[in-house]
Amino acid sequence: MKKDPNPSVGVAPADAPAAVPRRRFGRTGLRLPVLSAGFMRAMQSWQDVADEQIDPNSQRTMLAVAREALRLGIDHFETARGYGSSERQLGRVLEEVGRDRVILQTKVQPCADPEQFSAAVRDSLRRLRVGRVDLLALHGVNDHRALWHACRPGGCLAAARRLQARGLVGWIGFSGHGPTGVLLDAVRHRGDGGFDYVNLHWYAIFRRHTAVLEQAAAHDLGVFIISPTDKGGRLHHPPPLLGRLCAPLSPMQFNDLVCLLRPEVTTISVGASRPSDFHEHRAALARLDQPDLVAAIDRRWQAAMCAATGQQRPDDHWPEWPSFADLPGYINVACIFWLENLVRGWDLGAYARARYALLGRENAWVPGNSAAHADDWDWTEIARDTGLTATELVERLRRAHALLRTD
Repeated sequence: MKKDPNPSVGVAPADAPAAVPRRRFGRTGLRLPVLSAGFMRAMQSWQDVADEQIDPNSQRTMLAVAREALRLGIDHFETARGYGSSERQLGRVLEEVGRDRVILQTKVQPCADPEQFSAAVRDSLRRLRVGRVDLLALHGVNDHRALWHACRPGGCLAAARRLQARGLVGWIGFSGHGPTGVLLDAVRHRGDGGFDYVNLHWYAIFRRHTAVLEQAAAHDLGVFIISPTDKGGRLHHPPPLLGRLCAPLSPMQFNDLVCLLRPEVTTISVGASRPSDFHEHRAALARLDQPDLVAAIDRRWQAAMCAATGQQRPDDHWPEWPSFADLPGYINVACIFWLENLVRGWDLGAYARARYALLGRENAWVPGNSAAHADDWDWTEIARDTGLTATELVERLRRAHALLRTD
C-alpha cells in the first residue's frame, strides 16, 4: 500500500488539538469520533467519471480534507456509491493516507435483484481500491418498497450478510430519509440479523424522528446523523436572525450540540469541501459540557417560532396530517407547512425553497407533490378533521405555495 508522504497524517503532532471524543457505535462495538468526515461536498462531480478524468485540483482538495480530518482525530470516512466521483476519488486518498488509518463506510441502494446489489457493492470496493469496508449501509430505505427490497427473505440485507461472511464488509446498517413508520420498521427488523446501525435525519429544525432515535437505542443500533449542516438548514450561510438567536454559538454549532446531546447519537457527519470546514464543528465540542446553554438557545428558537407561527417547533403539526399518499393529489401537506414555518419563524427561505422545489419529482427522498394545484382537489373530508373549512385549507396551501415557489 502506498504510504502518505506527510508523516503527520493520522498521527497527533505536537500542535494537534485535543482529541475528538469517541462514542460506542451501538452493537458494532466500534468507537467512532463524534464528528465523521463525509466526502460528498469535496468530490469533483455528481456524475461518475473515469479515473483519468479526475481533475488533479479536485483530487488535491479531497486529499487535503482527509489529511485535516485525520489530524483532528476524525478517522471515520463516509461516502456512497450514488455520490458521483466520490468513491473513486476517496479510493485514491486512501492509498495516500493509509487504509488502515480509517474506519470506512459506503452506502449502496437496495434493489429488486439482490445479485445486482451485491455486484454494486463489489464495484464500490473496486472504486474505493479496498478489499473491505468497515461499514456498509443500505442507502435510501425511504419507503416500504425499498424496505421490502432490503428486508424480504433473500433480499439485499441477506445478500449483504453473505458479503459479510466473505469478509468484504464489516457491519451493516441502513440510511433512511422517509417517514418515521418506515424507519421504525427497519430498526425493528430482525430477519437476517437485522441492522447494526442507522443513518438518519434529526436536527434542531426537524425532530419528528425522535422515536427512531429511541428505538435505535433500545435495539442497540448505532446512530449516525446525516449532514446536519446542509440538510439541517443550510447552516453554512445562516440567516442573521438565527445568528442572533444562537449567540454565543453559531447556528451550525448549536445544531451540532443539539444532535450530540442526544444520548442515542454516536456521530454526526461533517461534509467538508475544504480542510477549514472542520474547524467550527471542532470548536463546538468544547461546549458539550454546557447543556444548559444549549437549552437556553433552544428556548429562544422556540419563542421566535411560536411568535411567528403559533407552534414551538416547525414540525409540531406533522402527526396531525395523513401521509401524502392518503391526501388529494398526493400533496405533502405536512412537509409543505413545515417548510412554510421554517421561513416564517426562522428566515430559512433558501433552504425551504430548495426543498420545496424537490416535491413533485417522484423522488423518494422528498416524496409527494407541492401545493401548486391544491385548488384542483376536493378537500372537504380532510378539512373536517383540521378545524378548517375546505376553502380555508386550500387558501392556506395557496399562501404556502406563494411563499415557497421559486418559478
